[in-house]
Amino acid sequence: MDWHPDDAAIAAELARLRDAAQAARGGFRPEENTDDLVRLGSAYLAVSPEEGKLLYMLARAAGARQVVEFGASFGLSTLCLAAAVRKAGGRLITTEVHPDKCAALRESFARAGVEDCVTLLEGDARETLAGVEGPVDLVFLDGWKSMYLPVLELLRPRLRDGALVVADNVDHAAAQDYVAHVSDPASGFVTHRHGDMGLSLREG
Repeated sequence: MDWHPDDAAIAAELARLRDAAQAARGGFRPEENTDDLVRLGSAYLAVSPEEGKLLYMLARAAGARQVVEFGASFGLSTLCLAAAVRKAGGRLITTEVHPDKCAALRESFARAGVEDCVTLLEGDARETLAGVEGPVDLVFLDGWKSMYLPVLELLRPRLRDGALVVADNVDHAAAQDYVAHVSDPASGFVTHRHGDMGLSLREG
């Protein structure tokens, strides 16, 4: 049985989005989920229910009060993280570059009732995240894989000691510079692979 948040409005919107993602995914094969596909504004590039549950658990366990998400797509991961930060009395800052997706996200957030704890930044994350203030407790990277490392470097000064950086699809070729960086002990991160997710803890 799929996990869902105990907030009824969030759970209902998650169910709606998962149904839409499942219907849209029928035309794509797994190997087509490349960095180019991420650039398609109409593509549902969604975390699985298991991954959404993991994100919720990580944010709750960390007591995360400020979470930053790079790449909301249609908002499945966003709602899982929003459910966690709401319980901590915190906020989630999420980013999306596609105008059509941003319009859909705003409608989705209204239906889920999370507008009070979610801020959507529309545009290039390298610009929109530049003004984010710390401390940041958790980062979720799920946008263009080739931008994982630039986004991490942008946010690094705001990461608190012990902050967690979660990166999806780290087996993708475009994410290998990021993987090499956070896997280097000199980077200041302790990194562990969980399936195709990378979990990196900031030390110091």
